[in-house]
Amino acid sequence: MPRPQKRLAGDAGPDKKGLLGKRTKTEDAGEVSAKVENSSPQKISASKNSVKKLSSYWLMKSEPESRLEKGVDVKFGIEDLKAQPKQTTCWDGVRNYQARNFLRAMKLEEEAFFYHSNCKEPGIAGLMKIVKEAYPDHTQFEKNNPHYDPSSKEDNPKWSMVDVQFVRMMKRFIPLAELKTYHQAHKATGGPLKNMTLFTRQRLSIQPLTQEEFDFILSLEEKEPS
Repeated sequence: MPRPQKRLAGDAGPDKKGLLGKRTKTEDAGEVSAKVENSSPQKISASKNSVKKLSSYWLMKSEPESRLEKGVDVKFGIEDLKAQPKQTTCWDGVRNYQARNFLRAMKLEEEAFFYHSNCKEPGIAGLMKIVKEAYPDHTQFEKNNPHYDPSSKEDNPKWSMVDVQFVRMMKRFIPLAELKTYHQAHKATGGPLKNMTLFTRQRLSIQPLTQEEFDFILSLEEKEPS
């Protein structure tokens, strides 16, 4: 999950523009496939193009409650994003190849739900937007970082991140339990959430949304909790 990164001045490198880092939840290594692991420019380009056809909307998971990972607190909730300078930060720490490819497919101004995960009440807390497209995730090179990857090289980095900016809180928190109720009903009726990735690929911290899914979830703000 993302979180404000406590690191020594200068560790960010010249491309970070003073942004504080954060963490995404460690994802299931079993999700990694040999095909997507190849990160050559040609493969990346093909992946970006294919993912772009899927979505211009996203769901991005982060942990709002304290949890230590290799001695570092990985907490980063939507209130932490709001507290960042210009309410903007980098979304680092993604270590799943499919989730990484989704990051690389994101375009400026695309919208994403900020989803609180691995907490007492998971669910959608607010909206943010992409304000910088994918670039190398600096945490892969930081030896003291929980997400350090010694196999990644600076001349051919494996992992990417984007910059996000807070847009607004949801008019009401949309809990996972409510979304799951709609998902189950829509599987039978053919409704908007019938194939939602949140339930078909639960472990992914970066997930595409169709416009139909995105619009339906926004409509839930105006409804009483089910």
